Amino acid sequence: MQSKTNFFLFFFLFIISLVSAQQDSLAVTSEKTTEEEVKEKEYEPYNALAPSKAAFYSAILPGLGQAYNGSYWKIPLAYGGIGTGVYFYLKNDKQYDRYRDAYKNRLAGRPDEFTINGVQRISTDGLIRAQELFQKNKEISILVTVGVYILNIVDANVEAHLRQFNVDEDLSVKPDLDYDAFSGKTNYGLTLNYRF
Repeated sequence: MQSKTNFFLFFFLFIISLVSAQQDSLAVTSEKTTEEEVKEKEYEPYNALAPSKAAFYSAILPGLGQAYNGSYWKIPLAYGGIGTGVYFYLKNDKQYDRYRDAYKNRLAGRPDEFTINGVQRISTDGLIRAQELFQKNKEISILVTVGVYILNIVDANVEAHLRQFNVDEDLSVKPDLDYDAFSGKTNYGLTLNYRF
């Protein structure tokens, strides 16, 4: 019990340190002329989102960063992934407890659910192997749940960054067919066009 408490405490402090490291630490204010302000507004993204805010929101409540970014369709995916991990953890924990209780009863000489009329349906070694299997599955379920939680935070942060990315027709990547007159063959490739 103490190790689980320490693990969750460590995990919570780790997430808080990640989120606080992404926040801006220096705010610079300066007076600008109206011409400079107009030029800056021309280059400012239309829907500027703060990536650190999106990550912080997702760390506090999974899916909240996606709502901040406007990607509401990702919220059920985040909760589905976390819920699936929790479901399998609880299912494996129940099975682990079942085989653990049977093993303890067998060692104490009491009847267990796998012994019927003095006949053991599962051997003592089988009970040990079953406990190890379900313990491993519980740990994998925890890793999947934590992985989906972290992926939720990273997704919110990256999407907020990409919303500020300038997608313009001046820069494009297109497939291209090039006919080689010397060999008579067609070459396939990609071209990068940039217009000034």
